[in-house]
Amino acid sequence: MTSYCGIDCTKCGAFLATAANDDALRAKTSAEWSKAYGVDIPPETINCTGCKSEGVKFNYCENMCEIRKCAGGRSVDTCADCSDYACDKLKSFQEMAPEPKQTLDALRAKKR
Repeated sequence: MTSYCGIDCTKCGAFLATAANDDALRAKTSAEWSKAYGVDIPPETINCTGCKSEGVKFNYCENMCEIRKCAGGRSVDTCADCSDYACDKLKSFQEMAPEPKQTLDALRAKKR
């Protein structure tokens, strides 16, 4: 379950907490994300079934993620499939998150 930006959803705290219905993991993820991003993220908002799923998504991912909006609009499986890879939006994200960049780079290399 690779998200558009390259995050492995199955390793995400929100996905794991939702799958296990684990309030302790929601609280832990809430605290980590609140500290990392400098905003208050209440534990009850930590719910997600994956970026590309039909189910519930974390609010940021559902409503504010420009990468998700762009990739969904272009009907690509991941940003690695996009002709504009890696655009400025994605590059900014990749500076903060090198692991998803490695994932997308590997996917892109396989398709060449």
